[in-house]
Amino acid sequence: MTIKIISWNVNGLRAIHKKGFLKWVLKENPDILCVQETKATEDQLPKTLRHVEGYHTYFCSAEKKGYSGVCVYTKIKPEKVDYGFGIKKFDDEGRTLVLDFGDFILLNIYFPNGKMSAERLLYKLEFYDALLDYANNLKNEGKNVVICGDLNTAHKEIDLARPKANEKISGFLPEERAWIDKFLSHGYIDTFRMFNNEPHQYTWWSYRTRARERNVGWRLDYFFVNEEFKDKIESSNILKDVVGSDHCPIGIDIKL
Repeated sequence: MTIKIISWNVNGLRAIHKKGFLKWVLKENPDILCVQETKATEDQLPKTLRHVEGYHTYFCSAEKKGYSGVCVYTKIKPEKVDYGFGIKKFDDEGRTLVLDFGDFILLNIYFPNGKMSAERLLYKLEFYDALLDYANNLKNEGKNVVICGDLNTAHKEIDLARPKANEKISGFLPEERAWIDKFLSHGYIDTFRMFNNEPHQYTWWSYRTRARERNVGWRLDYFFVNEEFKDKIESSNILKDVVGSDHCPIGIDIKL
C-alpha cells in the first residue's frame, strides 16, 4: 500500500477556498493532507471545508482569532489525535496536530516565525527544542515519525536564492540553521534531499517584486522522517506549479 501525504501552508484556509482549493484537493486526491496557517477556528469555516467527502477532518486553532492554525484531512482514520505538545505557551497558538496511524505518527506543524522580535526568535527556538524532545520521546518508544510543515527556516545556502543577503534575517540565521543540523544529527532525514540535490528548489516566494515569477524563493517547507523509516519513502517532491498561496505544496509517498 502506498500512502500519499501532502503538506501546504495555504496562508488562510478561507482565502484559498475562494481560489479553488477543494477542486484541487479532489483532483490531487491525497490520502492525507496537512494544512498550515489556516487563520480560522473550525466554526468560522464553511461546511464544505469542515466536511470533505471521504475525509476525516481535524482542526487545531490558535486562541488568537485569525492567526496560525493547522488542520488535517485524512482518508485513513487515526488511532489517536493529540492537539499540541502539551506545553501551554506553544499549544495556545494552535501550531501542532499529532496523528497516530499505527505504522507511523504524523506531526503537522506550523513553526513560529522569528522575524517580529528577539522575543519571537527565542520562542521559535524554544518551540524547535520542544519538538525535538517530543519526537525523540516517540522515537525512543519505537515509533516511526513523519514531521511535516512550514519550518520557517531554510537549512543551507542551496535552500534559498539569496543566502548572503539574508544571513542576518530570521529564517536563515546561524542559530536557526544550526538547530536543523542538531535535529538531523538525532537521526532524522530531510526527505526531499534523499531524492533531489539540485539548487533553485523553493517552496515560498515573497508576494513582492514578482519573486515567484523569477523563482527568487526559499525552501521553508519540509517532510522529515526518522532514519529507521526512510526506506519506506518512495518519493518526496515540491508541487511548485500549484498556486493560491505564497507557499506551494510538498508531498511524499510512503510504501507500507
